Amino acid sequence: MLRRSAILALLILLAAGLPALAGVTVRSCDRDVTFDTPPARAVSNDVNLTEMMLALKLQDRMVGYTGVSGWKTLDASLREGIGELPELSAKYPTKEVLAAADADFFFAGWNYGMKVGGEVTPETLAPLGIKVYELTESCIHIMKKDKASFADFFNDIDNLGKIFGVSDRADRLVAGYKTRLAEIEAGIDPKTPRPRVFVYDSGTDKPFTAGGYAMPTALIEAAGGSNIVDDVDTSWTTVGWEAVVDRDPEVVVIVNYGDVTAEQKRQFMLDNPAFKNVSAVKNDRFVVLDYVEATPGPRNIEAVAKLAAAFHPAAR
Repeated sequence: MLRRSAILALLILLAAGLPALAGVTVRSCDRDVTFDTPPARAVSNDVNLTEMMLALKLQDRMVGYTGVSGWKTLDASLREGIGELPELSAKYPTKEVLAAADADFFFAGWNYGMKVGGEVTPETLAPLGIKVYELTESCIHIMKKDKASFADFFNDIDNLGKIFGVSDRADRLVAGYKTRLAEIEAGIDPKTPRPRVFVYDSGTDKPFTAGGYAMPTALIEAAGGSNIVDDVDTSWTTVGWEAVVDRDPEVVVIVNYGDVTAEQKRQFMLDNPAFKNVSAVKNDRFVVLDYVEATPGPRNIEAVAKLAAAFHPAAR
């Protein structure tokens, strides 16, 4: 007997006048995942992954989202985009939550809804008939990959387009993103010195930051800067403050989310005597990115424009 979700997928395709997909296969981290029909009861985790689904106009293929209100909030555009879709879990979902929603697809990533060795993984969801597509940036947690780049984000949009049978939409989105990114990069003089940049996500005893495999490294490089910890071979990670002081960032990028505000993070660095000789602190050079701008998603492009303006103010 067909699952209810499979029947719904076929009905959606017939209503939309679209042909059913025949064995569409995409690469998800180190796995090949095949979809006989597009998902009809999808769930996305986190604000940035949810926004990718919204950018592709896939709201009607979703039964909900997870992993937002436990840490973050939805801004006005995201609230409008998701409409009446429910948040199924404030933080990472359990298998039971996804099964109760009769989900047939989970768009998540490692440390974006799934943990290595955790309860919810592609392997644990497979017996429930729930297929998983993993955020490309997060693949570094389970395999070797290249450093973070916009190719990761474009790859996810492209693969989601294939999975849901909306490749034309995906192609148009990626083409637009690439055109806008090229415009921003063209406005940066390649001879201009690249400022040393530190990404301050959270933490006081030790800062949580973006290593070489996290999306902010790609954003910073596209904006004409250099991440001071881009030699750390992981994505989001904890480092010591001593390393930050030693590498003397000229700009600090604050990731804004959670209970501690961006201004509180800035004030922590300004007030701490340990940072008094750090160039960014001495010159009060801070720039704020919202979480949804700093993690892989549609807002990455304009985040580069914001960073470029902060890194190279004389050129703006």
